[in-house]
Formats: sequence, structure tokens, C-alpha cells
Amino acid sequence: MSDVRVRGAAAARIRVVRPGELDAGEIERWRELRALSGAPANPFMEPEFSLAVGRVRPGARVAVIGGDSGGTVGFFPYERGSLGQGRAIGFGVSDSQGPVLSPEQTLTAGELLSACSLSSWEFDNLEAGAGLFVPDAAEAFDSPVIDIGQGYEAYEAVLRAGSPKFFRTTTAKERRLARQAGEVRFVFDERDPAALRTLMAWKSAQYRRTGRRDRFAKEWIGTLVRQLAADRPDHAPGCSGVLSVLYVADRPVAAHFGLRSRTVLSCWFPAYDTGFAKYSPGLILHLRMAEAAAGAGIGLLDLGRGAAEYKDALKTGELRVYEGASVRRGPRAALYRLSREPSRRAHSFVRNRPKLAGYAQRALSQMGRLRDR
Repeated sequence: MSDVRVRGAAAARIRVVRPGELDAGEIERWRELRALSGAPANPFMEPEFSLAVGRVRPGARVAVIGGDSGGTVGFFPYERGSLGQGRAIGFGVSDSQGPVLSPEQTLTAGELLSACSLSSWEFDNLEAGAGLFVPDAAEAFDSPVIDIGQGYEAYEAVLRAGSPKFFRTTTAKERRLARQAGEVRFVFDERDPAALRTLMAWKSAQYRRTGRRDRFAKEWIGTLVRQLAADRPDHAPGCSGVLSVLYVADRPVAAHFGLRSRTVLSCWFPAYDTGFAKYSPGLILHLRMAEAAAGAGIGLLDLGRGAAEYKDALKTGELRVYEGASVRRGPRAALYRLSREPSRRAHSFVRNRPKLAGYAQRALSQMGRLRDR
């Protein structure tokens, strides 16, 4: 670990540690600051997620920020590359990112990066309340959510009023699935490791089929998911894994692995058996998940950033997240912009033009089919 004195009006004492070096008091303080922020208790922003990433990513770090008059006023989880480039912790799979700060802290983004010996810090799902880095965002996105805070019956009423055809069609498909394939059974918190392996295999096949990078081809992501799946809410109240499975005649046909806090379920890896595609088992699964989550005291399902028809049908609102990077001045800043900005701009250009995005998606799918031959 290292202690760094940041000088100037925003003087603060910053200690950089590995996540596993945080003591019990610091973890509790992290939870307190999250609660005081008023933001949804997204499990990706809780200390347990950083602790889990720290076990599989050697570059994971947390800056512990001390206040002028003592006490801890913030935490900044990140990953540091060999040349000082930083990224959000769990970058690539984390759906909510940013520092956890008390309103009394007065650091600037540049001072924080300097204290962490970072030339830049990249994010792709920055939380809207992370004011320290929001000015550095290149783009803003809506992350659709399902509000079940008033109970599942209230959510179902919203669906019936706003998406009546979608709701009728989905429930009719569930009845037809039961008639034609066997008894439909749903498990909200499945603990069978075989079910998790099935989900991961389905998801890898989906990535290949759609021409996308298979996240589970990276060993650390698979290990992270398996570790989080083993956590229980009573041991990790801020961030524990939940595997939900839809069975037909005791055969899994759709599954989802996500992370939950006491009040938020962050949807992460959904997939289904393509042999049952005509029944839309993934949509049936999401409705069952919403019902079970409401019964477990969860008030919000975060469907995650990214356009998808099923999200538009299920959502009741959105949260704002940001993509971009905070870059300190200097030669490494120029190197970062040369290496990252052209790619970011190209992706943004395609993403913001629906017709072009459709062409790109079809091309990716064709590549996936050719690769699987």
C-alpha cells in the first residue's frame, strides 16, 4: 500500500490498497456512504463486488480517501494497467461504476487520479451521481429498469396498461409451453452448479452466434461469476449472486445470473435454450423473476445499458449512465486519446444510426454463423 499527500485546497490523505486489505471498519464505512448517497443500492457499487474482483484481477485497487479532520470520506475502486492507465473495477462486466464519496470531500478528478498514479481512468457505466467524473463523459445512455417497489401486482398493472399485447402474448406462450412441453417450474435462487454451467454454455453460444466476443472465454470472468454465485445474502448483503432458472418438465429452458443487494437486482447474464425460442422463455423468465424479486423485498430490477426490444417491453423507467474517460494532462494523455478515441467515436457513430447499426448487427451474426461452421 502507499500513502499520498495531495496538496492544495483539497488536501486529503489517500491510501491505496488492494481490495482485500480493507478492514471491517472501512467496509462498513463504504456501506454507510452508499446509503447516504441516496442512489439505488446497485450491487456493483457495493464493497463486496470490489472484494470479489480483487480476488481475480491482480491490478484491482481501492483508494481510501481521508478527510481533512479525520475519518474516511470516500473510496475509489479501480484497476491499474502497467503504464498507468486506469479502468473501472471489473471493466467490461460491471454495470455501475464510480467513486463512493461523502459530500464533504473536496478532491478534483485530477487530484484523485494523481494520487492513484493514474494517467487516465476509463468508464462505460458511470453512475449518474458520480459528479466527480461526469463532466469527462463522452456519451450518456439510459439503463432501463423495472420498478417493483409497490409489489408485483402493481407492476403487472403497469404492463397491462402500457404493453397489453406484450403481456397477453407472453403469458399465453407460457400456458402453451406447459401444455406442449410439460410442467413449468421457476426457481428464483437456484444453487445447483450444473444449472450455472448450463447458463454459461448458452451465453457463450449466444455470443458466438451473434458475432460478439465471448466474455466467458476470459478465465477471470468465469471465475468471478462462480465465486459470486457461491455467496449468500446473509454473508454478502450488498452483493451476492442470484441464479434464476425456468424449468420445463425438470429441464432448464431459460436462466439468468445477476447480482443483488437488499433492494436492487442487477440483471447480468440472461440466456435460454434456442430449441424453445418460439415460446419466448427468456421473457417468461423475466416476468417470474420480477414477481419473485418483489416477494423477496427487492424494489428495482436494473436491466442494464443496451438497446433490446425485451427491455423496452419490460421497463418502467430508466437510470442514466455515462461512458468516457478522465485523462490527466501530459504525454500519456495524448497516447490514450490516440489509442482509444478513434474506436470510441466509430462505435458511437454506428450506434447512433439505427439503420447502420442494423447492418452491423446482421454482419456480426453472419460472421458468427460462419465461425461456427
